[in-house]
Amino acid sequence: MSRVEHSTKLDLERIVFIGRTFEEYVDMFSLSIENLKGKRILDCPAGACSFTPVGNKQGLDITAADIAYYHSKEDLHNKGLKDIEHAMELMEKAQNNYIWDYFINIGGLRKHRLSALENCTNDMRESSKRYVPATLPSLPFKDEEFDIVLSAHFLFMYSDRLDYQFHVKTLNELLRVTKEEIRIFPLDDLEGKRYEQLDKLIHDLAANGYTVEEVKVPYEFQANANSMLKIKKE
Repeated sequence: MSRVEHSTKLDLERIVFIGRTFEEYVDMFSLSIENLKGKRILDCPAGACSFTPVGNKQGLDITAADIAYYHSKEDLHNKGLKDIEHAMELMEKAQNNYIWDYFINIGGLRKHRLSALENCTNDMRESSKRYVPATLPSLPFKDEEFDIVLSAHFLFMYSDRLDYQFHVKTLNELLRVTKEEIRIFPLDDLEGKRYEQLDKLIHDLAANGYTVEEVKVPYEFQANANSMLKIKKE
């Protein structure tokens, strides 16, 4: 292992390897499969999501990037199984903070999370080049290598431990590698509150020439977390 990997690779125990399904992504980001065809798409950080494997099977061109991918597929699969069960235990105690129209119950949620994990780790074995290890706020991609970047359940959610400068640096890096636009979901922190510096961030992005809008989406699991941020390059 190189010194660089030592400095950037997060200890596996500190990674939560849980992901969303392809169908969730379509709703979280208001995506149209037809409009995505012919586009180069980056999912970052992608975690154990099935957007990449399922999307590529439908003819899309999707790359996944995440710090978790420094670890082996087997270790990630085992970690994912444990993380899902731990998350389900916590969810039992916090069900009232969530809207269950989508999953119906804990059993339905577990089924979705396991499906995403299996799709992801199976595809990592078959098409490992799609899964690129990366540590934000730095990405190993060329300028404008992708047309669209999707970023779910990372930025803004962890505002209690990721400061404003980290958000700015990460967004600048995501903007560097995209040609057209970025979509970020959700806009709330882990307590279900709108990211308190979102208005400042939107103002700063607009001042730098980007078109920014908050868009309601047809997905709401965490109560009130039903909007994404769309940032377009002129």
